[in-house]
Amino acid sequence: MEINREDLEYKTRLCEFFRSMKLEKRNALMDRVLNDRTRYVTVGLENIYQPHNASAVLRSCDCFGVQDVHIIENSYHYELNPHVSLGAAQWLNLYRYNTQDNNTAECINNLKKEGYRIVATTPDAKAVSIHDFDVTKGKFALLFGTEKFGLTPEACALADEFIRIPMYGFTESFNISVSVSLCLFHFTERIRSEKAPWQLTPEEQTDIYLDWFRNTTTNSERIERKFEAEYFGSK
Repeated sequence: MEINREDLEYKTRLCEFFRSMKLEKRNALMDRVLNDRTRYVTVGLENIYQPHNASAVLRSCDCFGVQDVHIIENSYHYELNPHVSLGAAQWLNLYRYNTQDNNTAECINNLKKEGYRIVATTPDAKAVSIHDFDVTKGKFALLFGTEKFGLTPEACALADEFIRIPMYGFTESFNISVSVSLCLFHFTERIRSEKAPWQLTPEEQTDIYLDWFRNTTTNSERIERKFEAEYFGSK
């Protein structure tokens, strides 16, 4: 019998099988984190090349419950520093764009097809303050560029809206990882307080739980094969 691993019943049963192998305390923790996860806000990173910053961004995304990170690799390969990320990548869905001549356009066009507003971050005083940005108009993707050059002109040309973090000092910009953290803290609080539809669907939660189990469990493939033998043997 051909196995359809995208079938909802299959995934639900597999999730139950995996959960039966974890301690109740562990499942309770994963449930709590899943219930706070969101795809209403997502992050796009363009040409971030310093491992420290790249890793700190993922750590912030995990801490603030943002599940998806879109990584544009036009000029640089995105590398992580495990001492900074502290394993955050295994809890996130990372989408890397590095196979096209124009990875920026590919990423942004994919996000638009998924219904995201493309929001470019910039220190430009003409951009809307994060305090004035409307989080209730629909889900949005926050784009961040390099610390030195910011987003490319192409990314800005494809953006739908522009935001800035208010600053009151002489320095013109924050460190990129700090910018991401400030924006995510602000927006993940606001989407909850302003009652935006930020929560994951039950099927999304199931898919993410399966990813987490596979990413963090030794011999997960062998365990899944055992499930399939039992599941399809009972059909």
